[in-house]
Parts: sequence; structure tokens; C-alpha cells
Amino acid sequence: MWLKDHPEHDPWAPLVLTDPTGWATSMKVRALRADRAECRAFLDRSLIVAEALPPAGEGQCLRDDRQVLASAAQADVALTPRGVQATCAVDAGLALWLRHGVQPAAQRILGSQVARIEHLGTNSCRRIGGGSAGNWSEHATGNAIDIAAFVLEDGRRIGVLQDWGDKGDKAAFLRAARDAACDSFSTVLSPDYNAAHADHLHLDQARRTGGWAACR
Repeated sequence: MWLKDHPEHDPWAPLVLTDPTGWATSMKVRALRADRAECRAFLDRSLIVAEALPPAGEGQCLRDDRQVLASAAQADVALTPRGVQATCAVDAGLALWLRHGVQPAAQRILGSQVARIEHLGTNSCRRIGGGSAGNWSEHATGNAIDIAAFVLEDGRRIGVLQDWGDKGDKAAFLRAARDAACDSFSTVLSPDYNAAHADHLHLDQARRTGGWAACR
């Protein structure tokens, strides 16, 4: 009976966007990365209408899980540039991050909701670091998004490049958003990781053995 009243702690209850985070949430989020059907079922339960698109690309850059990201619009947040495509798992991660991480942090720290998120793209057929050798980036299959800035309803803009190094509320919000993303994404890389991420937060949904996550 207690689990029925607290589905966020029940590993057998389906993940629902409106549920608070609980003991079983991280396990359910990992399941979305591995099971496309469950991911799409989560979006349906969350009233996020995202149409699957035909595969694109080839080889290591085949994007066979592709849709226009719809979760931000459902949360009354605009993504710019518009029409960006990524995997279902990225869309689901954004939905969870916005509801349980970004908006509560923005209201708590800055006193205003986020109205728009500026991104640097999702898919790029390249290896990590852009070299000719090494592992392929999650961007190669559109399984990642790079977040550059947040624009609040009151017009203030919080940019990763401009504000990460400050010591005020904007920097505090960026770090809170980064930390919260670790609950919804498999990999979160910030300016604290290296200079290549000085101007954005890298969020991806890489599938890893054991389900471990990287949050830096």
C-alpha cells in the first residue's frame, strides 16, 4: 500500500513526469536509454507529442532514433535554434531536467522561470574531441545536446561562457542546473571538466555497462 502511494520509490511503477524523484527514479531513467518503446511510452504519459522521424546518416553516424525535441515546448520553454532533432532519451531527459531541476532552481535562486534555452546543437558526425581517432561522440548519433544559455521570463540571460566563472546568483544557478542534469542524463560535462566545455553544458544519454554516469 505504501509503494502504491509513493510510485517514485516503486521500481515496478512506470516513470511519470509529475512524480517527485525517489529511490527508483534513477533506475527508471536508465531504462529509458535502453528501451526506445518505454521512452516513447514515458513521453506519451507526460503528454509530450514527439513524432518519430525516419533514420538518417550511415555507419557510426546512423541516427535511427530521431525526433524533433518536444519536451521543452510542453514545459513552455523554447529551444533556440528551433526544430532541433535528437533521440527519444534526450527528449525524456530534457523533460525531467526542466521539471525537477532547471525550473525549481531558477525560481529558487533567480526568482524567475526559464523561458528559453539556447543550444549549440545535437548531432555532429565526429569523434570525441573532433580528431581522426578515438571513440565516437554521442553527438554522432544525435544522442546529446549542448546547452549554452538560459533566458528567463524577466529577460535576464544566463550564459555558460559569461557567467560560469562569477560568484553570484547566475553562477549558482548554472551549477545547480548542471548538478540536476546528472539525475536525468548519462553524461554531464561542464566548464569544470575542461576548456572545450567552457561555453556549454554537454548532456548525453550514453548507454554504459552497469549504468554508471559521468557528472563533471
